[in-house]
Amino acid sequence: MTLTWPVVAAVLFAALLHASWNALIKSGSDTALDTALIHVLGCVVGAALLAVVGLPQRAAWPWLAASVTVHVGYYVALAGAYRHGDLGLTYPIMRGTGPLLVAFVLALSGGAIIDETLSLATWLGVAGISGGVLLVGLSPSSPGGNHRRALQFALLNACIIASYTIIDGIGVRASGNALQYVALLFLIDGVPYFLLVMHRRGAAARPAAWAHLRKRWPVALMGTLASLGSYGIALWAMTRAPVAAVAALRETSVLFAVLIGTLLLKESFGLRRAAGTACIVAGVMALRLAPT
Repeated sequence: MTLTWPVVAAVLFAALLHASWNALIKSGSDTALDTALIHVLGCVVGAALLAVVGLPQRAAWPWLAASVTVHVGYYVALAGAYRHGDLGLTYPIMRGTGPLLVAFVLALSGGAIIDETLSLATWLGVAGISGGVLLVGLSPSSPGGNHRRALQFALLNACIIASYTIIDGIGVRASGNALQYVALLFLIDGVPYFLLVMHRRGAAARPAAWAHLRKRWPVALMGTLASLGSYGIALWAMTRAPVAAVAALRETSVLFAVLIGTLLLKESFGLRRAAGTACIVAGVMALRLAPT
């Protein structure tokens, strides 16, 4: 398996889609509800896709079950990170540290999990990402944010992202069809977190929550399509290229996220954040260019 230029172009587009739906969540007034809405709408889209493409092979089902469990934690941490910090702060840490952890896990496993080795260029990319994450993480948040809590949620989510990346990398290869895999994943993925969010609102707050959902669903549907498209492309790429390389290349979304946060959400963009983002992007590209 090699990382060809058509695969590179597809994953870069997936990165833009991913940054876009994350910006949509951050721009709303209720990050937890918007996240829940985007993914419960994914159930509808996933069901429609399955009606056309069918179910994945049974060998993928245990990996799908594990992925759904891990993704619930991802949504909780994602909403928490955006509640306490800027998109330009939390998104690079979550997405930039994910490939770092994937690389370490694959290296420490010695090929037992996925048969992929790490070259010197890969480790140089890991070092670049680590330095960039540190710089971005130490940059100040906009007034009103909770920098420490935002970092805690973002770093927790980085661990979760590394976990589901490896799980889904194995699962999609076992499935035999990336579209079938992502369709079933989205069908069963959104309901647990949606129920959790609505339960936490309590009976008194639920009418307001339903009113918010009715108002936001057209916008959230665009986020759903972007989310499914982004992850579907990434999973497809993992069937044609090494998981570690795809995971790293996908995190060029940090650049898109920072630009969206600065240009559209009017978040601050200081010298330290710029330097940190540049290091992350350079590290990700070094991973992409590493021999596979």
